[in-house]
Amino acid sequence: MKPTTQLLGAVSAVALIAMSSTPAWAVGTTAGDTITNNVSVSFEVGGETQNEVTDSDTFTVDRVIDVDVTFTGASPVSVSPGQDQAALAFDVTNLSNDIVDLDLSTVLTAGTGANIDNITIYLDANGDGVLQQTEIDAGAITFLDEVAADDGTGAETIAVIVVADISADAANDDVFDIVLVADAHEAGAAGLGAEIFGLADTDANTAGEDTVLADGTSTAEEAANEGDDSATGQFEVAGAVVSVVKSSRIVSDPVNGTTNPKAIPGAVIEYCIAVTNAADAATATAVTVSDDLPADVTFTASDFGIFVDGAATIDDNGTAADPSDDIATCSGGTDEEGGDATFTAGTGGDPDEISADLSDLPASTTRSVYFQVTID
Repeated sequence: MKPTTQLLGAVSAVALIAMSSTPAWAVGTTAGDTITNNVSVSFEVGGETQNEVTDSDTFTVDRVIDVDVTFTGASPVSVSPGQDQAALAFDVTNLSNDIVDLDLSTVLTAGTGANIDNITIYLDANGDGVLQQTEIDAGAITFLDEVAADDGTGAETIAVIVVADISADAANDDVFDIVLVADAHEAGAAGLGAEIFGLADTDANTAGEDTVLADGTSTAEEAANEGDDSATGQFEVAGAVVSVVKSSRIVSDPVNGTTNPKAIPGAVIEYCIAVTNAADAATATAVTVSDDLPADVTFTASDFGIFVDGAATIDDNGTAADPSDDIATCSGGTDEEGGDATFTAGTGGDPDEISADLSDLPASTTRSVYFQVTID
């Protein structure tokens, strides 16, 4: 990608001052130029040289309008749920033989619209495909003003970035396709000029400067011979798919001890909380478990502790639609009470709470938190 030396149109539609004083013309003769061909005929009569006969032909070079939009980033661009200003990089080139303005617009063609927002276009000043704060400060753009024709070197190619905010509700493997469309408009004045229209196929060439729309079709958002072009950039959500199963088991009771214990007052209950990240999901970080204890149980730290990052086995007794009957059994881990795990006594009617920080959860990983309480 190459940063532009052209003007850009901001939302305010105020034209800026050109950074390049000399436009670079496209490969091909400039629209509006005249081409003259002269012919002369010399001859003799009776061995004597006669005056030459001359004539000339002049015609005007017509204007050909062609635009190219190219997606230049990796496809797809991986994003996270809740990510702001995710970026798609594009190059825009004027392949016409005249200066044009280019109207820029975006269309969401795939993905749930409620889960993507604030789709905006910025000039990529240094052409690196990464949105910089200085580019944000320069303001969003809706058009490119006075875009010089490409000279064949690519120096006139303009790099832009389309950014969007991804909702926290976006799920792993969700896909969003965004099409960037550039449409040629008349140049020559501040702001975005009128849209350019060309001769129809049935129109005859005139003696003056005619306009021919020579663009093809890149996406369904624009058509051939309409003076526009487009390209698609794609976001793919890489999210964690986290699930939790909480189970309890009776460890002992005051009557039966550990032999077939019952859930009677004074019985010791062990709570097992198993947190799992599904296969092919992104790593879940900053994982914190918060557990509000029932009012009829008491946590006594000295009796057992709070074990973190233990293993867990889960018996799938529930269904995909209702996993509430799944049973988790915890083991291993480290007693982290007072470190990565804390007990907070409830006040003012709030319940007692156990909280624990788990290590990062890569895909296909389960980690557990478990502790014991006594029935009041």
